Amino acid sequence: MQFGKYILDLSEPQVMGILNVTPDSFSDGGELLTSQGLQLDVIRSRAEAMVTAGASILDIGGESTRPGATLVSAQEELDRVLPVLEMLQDLPVILSLDTSNPDLITAGAKFGAGLINDVRALRRPGALEAAAATGLPVCLMHMQGQPSTMQEAPTYEALIAQIADFLQERVAACLEAGISNTQILLDPGFGFGKTLAHNVELLAGLDKLHESLGKPLLIGVSRKRMLGFLTGGKVEKERVDAGLAAAVVAVMKGACIVRTHDVAPTVDAMKICKAVLAVN
Repeated sequence: MQFGKYILDLSEPQVMGILNVTPDSFSDGGELLTSQGLQLDVIRSRAEAMVTAGASILDIGGESTRPGATLVSAQEELDRVLPVLEMLQDLPVILSLDTSNPDLITAGAKFGAGLINDVRALRRPGALEAAAATGLPVCLMHMQGQPSTMQEAPTYEALIAQIADFLQERVAACLEAGISNTQILLDPGFGFGKTLAHNVELLAGLDKLHESLGKPLLIGVSRKRMLGFLTGGKVEKERVDAGLAAAVVAVMKGACIVRTHDVAPTVDAMKICKAVLAVN
């Protein structure tokens, strides 16, 4: 698939490194953006380390979407993300915009972004049109509700089918807006409007979802609470090994991009998956 100036082979597993330039993201909030502002030296160092470790994509976000997160203004998100995009343009890696903000989608494309990764699946007013105008590929995520309310008793009658229906509707909207069918990735949204039981069911049924959708799947399970509930890891950095296990299961069931805070061990895990998948 073409991502701006880069082509990425999605027939083998790829790793997306997370760069949250927020004060409140659930695992790394406040590390790259402090009360003193953007920590550009730290951001650059972390980005370079991720590229060296084997990340194919860096996902840059200026708005936390953790459970209970509040919205930031469009301008504040621009101020957080654009300087980072500009600084990292020279790195040999795809830069992804983790945003729902149409203004940032438009501006980010001019600063070298190669992917629009939207947890709201381009449903915010103007986002779909802005994404289509960039000509960039998009990743559409399933989420029940909004970040501020999504974990307030989410319910499903048929989890896999409902996620598939939602994503197929968003694909249709993208096609109608002029986004190419070959430029769409899908994310089932682990942890977004889903209980622990839902997340486990989703992971177990990911192969069925992939088969029904027929699109490349991106998954993000890194350090999430679902892993802590299953393993007892009470803090995010105690969940790295569990995240690797979940990522391996997801890739063996059809996912092709793994979004993670922990690039180096995830790249190693994906090498094992690649070797096994090449035999089948």
